[in-house]
Amino acid sequence: MKILVPDTIELDLAHLVAAGDDVVVYAVDKPVPSEHRDAEVLVVWRNTSENLSDAAKEMSALRLVQTLAAGPDSVLAAGFADNVAITSGRSLHDGPVAEHALALILATVRRLDQLMESQKASSWNQAYNAAQSVPDTEYLYTLDGAKVTIWGFGSIAGRLAPLLAALGAKVTGVASSKGERYGFPVVAEDEFPDVLRTTDVLVSILPATQDTADALNEEILRSLPASAVFVNVGRGATVDEEALIAALEEGRLRAAALDVTKDEPLPADSKLWSAPNLIITPHVAGNRPKGSAKLVTANISALRDGKPLTNKVAG
Repeated sequence: MKILVPDTIELDLAHLVAAGDDVVVYAVDKPVPSEHRDAEVLVVWRNTSENLSDAAKEMSALRLVQTLAAGPDSVLAAGFADNVAITSGRSLHDGPVAEHALALILATVRRLDQLMESQKASSWNQAYNAAQSVPDTEYLYTLDGAKVTIWGFGSIAGRLAPLLAALGAKVTGVASSKGERYGFPVVAEDEFPDVLRTTDVLVSILPATQDTADALNEEILRSLPASAVFVNVGRGATVDEEALIAALEEGRLRAAALDVTKDEPLPADSKLWSAPNLIITPHVAGNRPKGSAKLVTANISALRDGKPLTNKVAG
């Protein structure tokens, strides 16, 4: 079996795959060389859309496309044949994304962006000190007792929620069905509006699908208290950026943090750069897939033996 692995990550499969398998490293920003278009397995990580489209069109022997990204949207959009199995990197990014989400939540709640600006100006921010100490506003600067709503309650939320709870937050999840996951209460979409009205921190870990496009819209933003903050570590396509900017500019949202945007890299002329009370990081939450080789080899073995694939999303 020929297996193509990307040049964007060190993925040593030589000692893990079966004897006789051919593991070849390929460039993710160029067409797959003609001599390797007979590969049966394509591992994907940070591939360009052009590379994926070319592979979908030219690699007729493909049986499996394994993306190391948690969200398989770019692979699904590439046009691979229906008989090609597509598996995601779900769970590989749980720890790193949860860490980054927690960092953004704390930075936004405690308004570290304001303090960094004061540092740059060599200014001891007395106004911030006073606001944090006043009984009427001190609750804004802490997660202790805060109501945190996690929108998209999958495996990443399963890592993040206990971290928030350890700091005293009251965590509620939102998913397609209600119940309990990872020991936390989860509501369905029909109860979401009621939960929003008392939410202090809204965290989005939504995937990019047709149903989640611009999910954070003006209606959702107007349902949140003006004292709330919003953090997105899911996908940029899920946010109506104009509505978010308007909410920040009009003071209908206290602050926000985005690790993902619709256009990436974010253009220099984007209005997001100058939006007030907004922290932006360059899609770095999940850049360190953990356990990739184990997942890839497990799915190759399952493919070879005709067994169910892990994280299968299509094909």
